[in-house]
Amino acid sequence: MNFVKTYTLFTEHDVYLFKEGKHYRLYEKFGAHSVEKDGVKGVYFSVWAPNAKTVSVIGNFNNWNHREHILFPRWDQSGIWEGFIPALSWGTLYKYAIETVQGKILEKSDPFALSWEQNLQAASMVSTNWYEWEDHEWLEKRWQKNSLESPISVYEIHLGSWMRNSDNPEKFLNYRDIASKLVPYLKEMGFTHVEFMPIMEFPYDPSWGYQITGFFAATSRFGSPQDLMFLINELHKNDIGVILDWVPSHFPGDANGLHRFDGSYLYEHEDPRKGFHPDWKSYIFNYGRNEVKSFLISNAVFWLDRYHADGLRVDAVTSMLHLDYSRNEGEWEPNIYGENVNLEAKVFLQEFNTAVYKEFGDNVMTIAEESSDFPMLTKPVHDGGVGFGMKWMMGWMHDTLFYFKEDPIARKHHHHKLTFASMYMYNENYMMPLSHDEVVHGKASLIYKMKGDEWQKFANLRALYVYMFTHPGAKLLFMGDEFGQTNEWNFKQSLDWHLLEYPVHKGLQNLVKDLNHLYKNESSLYENQFNPNGFEWVEANDTDNSVYIYLRKGKRRDDVFMVILNLTPQVLDYKVGVNSGTHWEVVLNSDDEKYSGSGVEANIFREDHDDWMNRPRSISLNLPALSGIVLRQRKDKKYKLNRIKQHKK
Repeated sequence: MNFVKTYTLFTEHDVYLFKEGKHYRLYEKFGAHSVEKDGVKGVYFSVWAPNAKTVSVIGNFNNWNHREHILFPRWDQSGIWEGFIPALSWGTLYKYAIETVQGKILEKSDPFALSWEQNLQAASMVSTNWYEWEDHEWLEKRWQKNSLESPISVYEIHLGSWMRNSDNPEKFLNYRDIASKLVPYLKEMGFTHVEFMPIMEFPYDPSWGYQITGFFAATSRFGSPQDLMFLINELHKNDIGVILDWVPSHFPGDANGLHRFDGSYLYEHEDPRKGFHPDWKSYIFNYGRNEVKSFLISNAVFWLDRYHADGLRVDAVTSMLHLDYSRNEGEWEPNIYGENVNLEAKVFLQEFNTAVYKEFGDNVMTIAEESSDFPMLTKPVHDGGVGFGMKWMMGWMHDTLFYFKEDPIARKHHHHKLTFASMYMYNENYMMPLSHDEVVHGKASLIYKMKGDEWQKFANLRALYVYMFTHPGAKLLFMGDEFGQTNEWNFKQSLDWHLLEYPVHKGLQNLVKDLNHLYKNESSLYENQFNPNGFEWVEANDTDNSVYIYLRKGKRRDDVFMVILNLTPQVLDYKVGVNSGTHWEVVLNSDDEKYSGSGVEANIFREDHDDWMNRPRSISLNLPALSGIVLRQRKDKKYKLNRIKQHKK
């Protein structure tokens, strides 16, 4: 006997859009929804399995019997199975028992489920993501907070290892517990946004969340969907934006997941040259299949809509766009033009960005994690671009870390590793990442990438941070890097917060805090961060002294900052060219004692009317060893030229 009743949430137009790859809110139709039929409350189920022989709902309500609750196939060749089961409610565990054409029974979790169990078999759970939000003020003004003309400083966090329960280090904190600790920390530190590494349901902790099975489910490791919403709500109430890592590039081959969902290659590409990832042993979405595009774009819209996310950082874009990614000759097939671009993936990403920005406008951002020089990633789709809001500036990251790993005596030979980014920094809208990928797998923590003894390591890292926070582009810093985590990141345990008991670590944290607030409060550091008018070299070629000097400029003519980096381990008396009528004051010195520096003051001890560095005037000042100095152009017109013949060192 079949206990399923006929019911549908789909209109003919829904089905048409789904099959055309243009339905971007499938989560309102597919999955498990609490409904009422003929005065009886229950749950409506729907799932896409076009090649299945039969589909039934199994669960703790029917002893997982696949013969009792068989769904009805729609008559429109959409491949959708659906039906209503009375008397079910929230909390019911279920799966789909899918009978293949070969007669095999597959037990699959619901691709659209809002909650999953935490075990190897991981059943889906009838759930809801209803929540009474209190972030209306944030939503009304977030277009300003997410604007490319606003400061964007992102704290990247892995929820399972940022902080653990101090009484039970093996236990995860709940989303709500995390909120009580994370929100005040981010406010104090001055970060404008937080980026969560994937919080969608995933089965394998060592994947860090990047091998997702439950694309519409907030991982239950840390609580319920409402608990995650509480965390996001609290962040928004405190003016902190939320970016989610999103993974449309691949999925694992778990038996209850998307792999061969109805016995056929449904979500993944059938050709292993396009459908299997050799590095991650995972399966690549079929971007040329319309229903798959609807699934993925609906998933993106879901997190922006239901969870009020402010942005999506799209993982592994390079692997999506290149047919030969991680493949040897003969293991990939060129496109119709004989090139290595995955044209279907490119079109998908263009449609994804178009849909997101059409739906949410400038209230949200999309960010590509992309390591090649693929052209026009952040250019508009109507101009032939891919349409992302920003992309990670991987070249800057690699060049910068290469440089700072070098012994200062050899830096003169690699001087232009730091100047090279200025050749291309306005080709795209860049976010400058020092991410989790740089502090794992034997790469060492950031502090141990630096050269020298302890003092030099911390001085180098402080100087690097001054360079990063004053360079054009948005910023991203991985958790722990702000205080000099010494161990490589370990997803199994909390950060080493006890290090803040030591002055050098506390001083580094103080510097990052001050840099964040400087970046947020000074328009010259962000107004033109994606505009060539915002940057000018003063000195880019002093290889012998490893000194770099540049200006950051806002929209007002007198809104100018000067940054000076001395990346040698010696104090320098240094002469700098400046424009007529300008006067300067030091506003930040990374060698300050409050940052656990040596305390050498960066005094301006002389000002002269002589040509220097192709400028009509000059100033002379102390440059502490391995330091970053930030100066503000003073606006007081009555400031008199101060000629000091002698100074104290």
